[in-house]
Amino acid sequence: MTAVQELTRKQRLEYNKLQKRLRRQVSHAILDYRMIGEGDRVMVCVSGGKDSYAMLDILLRLQKSAPVNFELVAVNMDQKQPGFPEEVLPAWLQAQGVPYHILEKDTYSVVKSIIPEGKTTCGLCSRLRRGSLYGFAESIGATRIALGHHRDDIVETLFLNMFFGGTLKAMPPKLLSDDGRNVVIRPMAYCKEKDLTAYARYREFPIIPCNLCGSQENLQRVEVKRMLADWEKRYPGRTETLFRSICNVAPSQLGDRELFDFAGLEQAAPPPGDIRLVSV
Repeated sequence: MTAVQELTRKQRLEYNKLQKRLRRQVSHAILDYRMIGEGDRVMVCVSGGKDSYAMLDILLRLQKSAPVNFELVAVNMDQKQPGFPEEVLPAWLQAQGVPYHILEKDTYSVVKSIIPEGKTTCGLCSRLRRGSLYGFAESIGATRIALGHHRDDIVETLFLNMFFGGTLKAMPPKLLSDDGRNVVIRPMAYCKEKDLTAYARYREFPIIPCNLCGSQENLQRVEVKRMLADWEKRYPGRTETLFRSICNVAPSQLGDRELFDFAGLEQAAPPPGDIRLVSV
């Protein structure tokens, strides 16, 4: 029996609420940003982590009732990390009945040969992975690349860029790649990480941990995550407010001269016949 089948009546009600909430949030994100349209072929990147499992699971369910027809193709990138259980994902994907590809690229050796021992590997690892996935998407005719980032990832990235990069940017729900050849979507942009954790537990996804960088406690992202968790504990709802700010930007209230014409700001001339009293 699965975890869902063994739930008590109260637990099943909670699971149903959670499932509906996640589906609703993914649906709203797709509609708000026009992520998926008629005839799209969506390459769903599945890493073996809870988030990408949940994304594919939810998209498969939405596909059955969506007002448009679209394809889903799951893609996992085997980066040749030692001990990676190669059989886990293919077995799970076959059970879901979804077409899939396993892309084999030994980026592990590249990362280990370039990054000194003890230094964080995520930056280079993600760049190599992204480049390979972009190229593969073109080769299979994918019109969209779906990534499993959620609301908390987006807020964390905002602070990472501010604290360590000196830029005010996060992860957009929809992105055109620099070369203009790939459209990246993040269908779970509205979803909370804690909800996805609970969903993964209910669905019993076969989680595959990342043994390349997952244990690095000195990661800047880990520190930002701890900071936000502390804020959320002291001020519940703070993370949601921060996410809303990303979607509600006022360029004239910032300082980017490329984004807003500060130099062109001039005091408006008073209309004819307007009399103003000036104190001397």
